[in-house]
Amino acid sequence: MADKETQQPEELPVVFLHRPPSFILPFGDHLRSQFHVLDPYESPEPYDSFLARHAPSIRALMTMGPTLVSAEFLDRLPVLELIVATSAGLDHIDLPACRSRGIVVTNASSAFAEDVADCAVGLLIDVLRRISAADRFVRGRMWPVKETYPLGFKLGGKRVGIVGLGSIGSEVAKRLSAFGCTIAYTARNKKQSVPFPFYANVRDLAANSDVLVLCCALTKETYHLVNKDVMVALGKEGVIINVGRGSLINEKELVQCLVGGEIGGAGLDVYENEPNVPKELFGLDNVVLSPHSAGGTPEAFEAVLQLTVGNLRAFFSNKPLVSEVSNE
Repeated sequence: MADKETQQPEELPVVFLHRPPSFILPFGDHLRSQFHVLDPYESPEPYDSFLARHAPSIRALMTMGPTLVSAEFLDRLPVLELIVATSAGLDHIDLPACRSRGIVVTNASSAFAEDVADCAVGLLIDVLRRISAADRFVRGRMWPVKETYPLGFKLGGKRVGIVGLGSIGSEVAKRLSAFGCTIAYTARNKKQSVPFPFYANVRDLAANSDVLVLCCALTKETYHLVNKDVMVALGKEGVIINVGRGSLINEKELVQCLVGGEIGGAGLDVYENEPNVPKELFGLDNVVLSPHSAGGTPEAFEAVLQLTVGNLRAFFSNKPLVSEVSNE
């Protein structure tokens, strides 16, 4: 009986877990009930030896968080066919190397979409209505002293430009449309089924917007997509919301524009050098900061589990994947 129980995991489909050493798999038991999970950090064997010994059997890899998947790492997995990312962004994965190898990649953007969109809208309302700053004003007992608090700005009627109209951007558009905002967008390609105006570049979008919401992926093409030129086009009352990746914005120029009053405010969930945030932002009441937590809800992580398991089960059953990333 003991031998049979020992062999049982070996009969399950093999999935290699690629994670930071300090990262604890939140749904490990559920995953291990359906797959033979190879986790090098749970083995006393050295990492390189563990990987080399199991590489001939690893067809599927699950990557947790921002763990790097480089071309060199892929070379060590000769039979790999699938990478299941538990994140929305894929900037930590060498996608061109995956394409050249025919390795399919899935992500969890759809699992996080609603919660990230909620956070984006929350950041925008906070910046416009000065909610966090007002909270500090009251807690600091400034109300009895100053008596009046600066006016905020109405959300309804604002022209919102969304950068990246994928699963997250679409949810942002749906929410802000309900607030009476006018939506426009820019993306790699114009979407024929979308009724919103399309702009071919982010500067033109900014020039015709009161708010920019960044939801797109970080790639070589989108690195520092939003620079001073774009911010100047957005204008002195313009607001930037970033729930994508920190390096979508030239952070140094963003700080300069905020300190110099060249844009009206910002709501930031992501930064160029996390967890380090430019100290110049800490004293600005027109800036709202959060610690890369836009997708951080129990509901989102449950959705990630279902999406991850769904992709792995589909792969090992030769069925269509649930969230395959476009091979563009």
